[in-house]
Amino acid sequence: MASDEKTLKFRIGQVVRHRVYPFRGVVFDVDPEFNNTEEWWESIPEDVRPRKDQPFYHLLAENEETTYVAYVSEQNLLIDDTGGPVNHPQVEELFGQFEDGVYEVLPRYVH
Repeated sequence: MASDEKTLKFRIGQVVRHRVYPFRGVVFDVDPEFNNTEEWWESIPEDVRPRKDQPFYHLLAENEETTYVAYVSEQNLLIDDTGGPVNHPQVEELFGQFEDGVYEVLPRYVH
């Protein structure tokens, strides 16, 4: 994915938040363009359905109630400015130290 990384707005290990919905998460994988099911895409209300021709990010996500894995278009993400770590149980499996809004990507995890 080296050639695609230059065009990505966010990188693996970066903490982001959703532009509309109240959740945040850490990026653990990126699809250069939409790579999910048509059923998933059509389940999104049409007025907020994202374009398919953009990067989509896999997040270890959290909201006030729970943790989960989210799949979010680049247009719907912003840099998280809270400065805090993500409290998802899988964070420690994939990442090292947290500093300045970014997790260290562990060597065993680099693609």
